[in-house]
Amino acid sequence: MRQSLQLRVGQHLTMTPQLQQAIRLLQLSTVELQQEIQTVLDGNMMLEVPDEEAPPHNADAEKNNSPSEEKTSEGSQEQLPDELAVDTSWDEIYDLSPSPGLNQTSDHSSQPQPDPGSINAAKKTLNDHLVWQMALTNFSDTDRAIATAIIDSIDANGYLKTSIELIHQHLSEQLEELELDEVIAVLHKVQSFDPLGVGAEDLQDCLLIQLKQLPSNTPYLTQAIELVSEQMAALGAQDSAKLKRKLQVDDETLSNIINLIQQLNPRPGSGVDESSVEYITPDVYVNKVKGQWRVSINGEIASNIRINPYYQTLIKRGDKSADSQTMKNHLQEARWFLKSLQSRNETLMLVSQEIVNRQQEFLEHGAIAMKPMVLRDIAETVEMHESTISRVTTNKYLHTPNGIHELKHFFSSHVSTDSGGECSATAIRAFIKELVNNENPRKPLSDNKIAVILGEKGINVARRTIAKYRESIAIPASSQRKRIL
Repeated sequence: MRQSLQLRVGQHLTMTPQLQQAIRLLQLSTVELQQEIQTVLDGNMMLEVPDEEAPPHNADAEKNNSPSEEKTSEGSQEQLPDELAVDTSWDEIYDLSPSPGLNQTSDHSSQPQPDPGSINAAKKTLNDHLVWQMALTNFSDTDRAIATAIIDSIDANGYLKTSIELIHQHLSEQLEELELDEVIAVLHKVQSFDPLGVGAEDLQDCLLIQLKQLPSNTPYLTQAIELVSEQMAALGAQDSAKLKRKLQVDDETLSNIINLIQQLNPRPGSGVDESSVEYITPDVYVNKVKGQWRVSINGEIASNIRINPYYQTLIKRGDKSADSQTMKNHLQEARWFLKSLQSRNETLMLVSQEIVNRQQEFLEHGAIAMKPMVLRDIAETVEMHESTISRVTTNKYLHTPNGIHELKHFFSSHVSTDSGGECSATAIRAFIKELVNNENPRKPLSDNKIAVILGEKGINVARRTIAKYRESIAIPASSQRKRIL
């Protein structure tokens, strides 16, 4: 084989640093973008966030200030009087009420101020609530160690994660001659803590603990305890005939018994834990302007950062020193970053507007009117690659009259209809949810029945598909939705 040199002409795409930066900014979520902007601001001297215009500094006014208006060492603009009257107090001379400031109004009596201690305070958990009650209980050192082990074994819903026998086994290694009865006695004491039902081993135990804490004269209390103790399986299966036969009661009495049980809390610990709420900041807003839906970028997300004009003028007057070259490099990076931000916003606007144009019926009528749509549909219209559309719609949220939705929410598969049209999977889920909400609780709709109803509307969906969609929106099966009352 003879070696030779050849010259070939071709074109290929090179991933320049600028292109890589633009792609990375495009796929960032709102929170990640704000963090990226702050990182760039901290590392690039040429970028800044313009401050609000401050009032002009009046030097002549300061020169003409009278001595009585000069600030003291304590920051006050008034001079202290030489003497205070004997029959007066400090409060009568000076107003000690706080000055109106942030989150304050001049009328302090009409608007209560927030507690500063509650801001960024640690969230109270069920474990903290139980430990606080344990500290108020007259426990011996041994009982306190047992109670601590029991409380540590209680999950966020208020149930024991570990069996009482296993807790006793672990404590026996540290506490000599510890009997199981001692652990059970402390467990019963913990079960009397607030909230009622905490420390139960299972749902049946939880309901019994709460029932036994009710006053003895509570109507139907005895029958409710008997039902939970002996007929829990029949209660879960909604077998009203068996319940009436075992309890020897009529329909009205059974209804009252079950109403009493339904007032209990199956997850007593869920009401104690204070979880922090995470709010979603929409990237794009959609509003109806003169009969047409228009999108707009969230002003808080579209940062108003800019290149520092003063530093930019220094570069023009600068020499060829190392500092000047560093400033030029920062200036070039700042321009690339601002261009990437602008490109991100323009792409997000373009894709969001096309989604809104295709889903106008959803904006008008809700999820039932959602049209089937895939990434390729948007990519072909806006003349972009599907991967770019995927990056734009991931972790980006659109504020609509029907709530805040991720842009991915508007993409779904389709099912053919008898008329030759298409129905989106999101619309089918909405149909299923509407049918279940309006069904008779005594005779809930089966998956086969829902498929028949949708077939009557021209939507041909198999029973297995109905079951899959139903499970995706957390709707239980018809046997679990059945209610005897």
